[in-house]
Amino acid sequence: MAKNSLRGVGKAGFVREHGLDTESYSRAAEKSREVVKEHDLQTVRMIWVDQHGVPRVKFMSSEDYLASLESGIDFSGALFSLDSGNFVFTQAFAEGGGFDIPELSGFPDLVLVPDPATLRVLPFANRTGWVLTDAYFSNGKPVSIDCRRLLRDQVAAAAEMGFDYIAGLEVEFYIVRRDNPGRIDFAETGWPPPPPKVSAVEHGYQYLSEVRLAGLNTLLETLRDAYRAVGLPLRSMEDEWGPGQIEITTDIMEGLDPADAMVLFRSVTKQLCQDQGLLASFMARPSLPNAFSSGWHLHESLRYRESGLNAFTSDDENSLSLVGRQFVAGLLDHALPMTIFSNPTINGYKRLRPYSFAPDRVGWAEENRGTLIRVQGQPGEKGAHIENRMGEPAANPYLYLASNLAAGLDGIRRQLTPPPLGGADPYADESAAKLPKSLWEATDALEGDTFFSEQFGTDFVKFLTMMKRHEISRFLSEVTDWEMREYFEFY
Repeated sequence: MAKNSLRGVGKAGFVREHGLDTESYSRAAEKSREVVKEHDLQTVRMIWVDQHGVPRVKFMSSEDYLASLESGIDFSGALFSLDSGNFVFTQAFAEGGGFDIPELSGFPDLVLVPDPATLRVLPFANRTGWVLTDAYFSNGKPVSIDCRRLLRDQVAAAAEMGFDYIAGLEVEFYIVRRDNPGRIDFAETGWPPPPPKVSAVEHGYQYLSEVRLAGLNTLLETLRDAYRAVGLPLRSMEDEWGPGQIEITTDIMEGLDPADAMVLFRSVTKQLCQDQGLLASFMARPSLPNAFSSGWHLHESLRYRESGLNAFTSDDENSLSLVGRQFVAGLLDHALPMTIFSNPTINGYKRLRPYSFAPDRVGWAEENRGTLIRVQGQPGEKGAHIENRMGEPAANPYLYLASNLAAGLDGIRRQLTPPPLGGADPYADESAAKLPKSLWEATDALEGDTFFSEQFGTDFVKFLTMMKRHEISRFLSEVTDWEMREYFEFY
């Protein structure tokens, strides 16, 4: 019996027993062992990304990480029962966990198997590594509602059609100062705790201003060095319109890498800002003075696996190839039920409104920042691609990308034709279908749809809509500041 199997981590021999020790896995595992030894890692943060796109973690000793390459680690499956406020949204101890998934009865442990190709050395933590994992039930079955698996399935589907999926990130977020950085006394405030009191960092109001951005130079250099050290392909750092609002873009990546990178990017950003008494927030529309909404614009295309050429490059007078136009047609055809994957929070819909530089209806156009799908490219341009401007920065990366890829591939399979390109003012197109105006409208759209149930499974759609209905119910039961201002004195 292997020495590592005696450490009591996960289930002894789980990886081999269930055929997960593929040639590529074994090569990556051996390389990760070398990294652990070379950097004298003492801790490896083993990350599982939950249904909200939030990294959940166990800090494991390096010895137990090495053991997990054969056996995985135990991890609480109860996390699937938590909504965005960490409230249990399903009936506790119901058969099937409340999701009609037998393996989730009784809040069981999952087995997390590391993806050793994602191992990184964190430059800001002492002799510490970071690795993503995939979730399995103890019987070896992949967890059907594990979001990273959903994207992997779509990437595989693209490969079967002869394509690689290519994407780059463009993400806006806020950096604010904590005015009350001290400990919150939960005994006095109750649970959940109140939001921190914050104020904007001293920059903004001068879009793309060198002087304003230089005011954050020390922080940005810290972030820059960390991004590069962990292998994020940083492209640009910019100041946006709001005070304390930053935009980061990356170079293109393929397959699962863009989603994995988004998880790591948000985590690194929040940790380093926290270390300096700051808060990095990826909330779409914070209630801050003079704030502008933050978006996550997804730049994407397909590449022919055989030739390595961009499948969206046109060889005629069109800005996109036939494949590219069919991909767009699929996105537009599935845009309404797809909205919940790119905008999973109640707050995100406060961004999707007219003349906000965010889309409010279904359409596409060339080089237009008001439309849902923006085409970037000219006939024959090798870098031609599309930009989906729907997403909020809090979106689960795996669901955002998987839904885009599933919809686009469907357009290619069915050889769909998109509507005519939009004009100068996409907000004035009365013929275009309106995007959902709220999370409950988006949830209705997904429940009334069959395509994503076929692509992601009925288990997952039931799980997601149940969770969102619970979040919506909690929101609608709260008395807001607006209601107090509107009604308390008046009536």
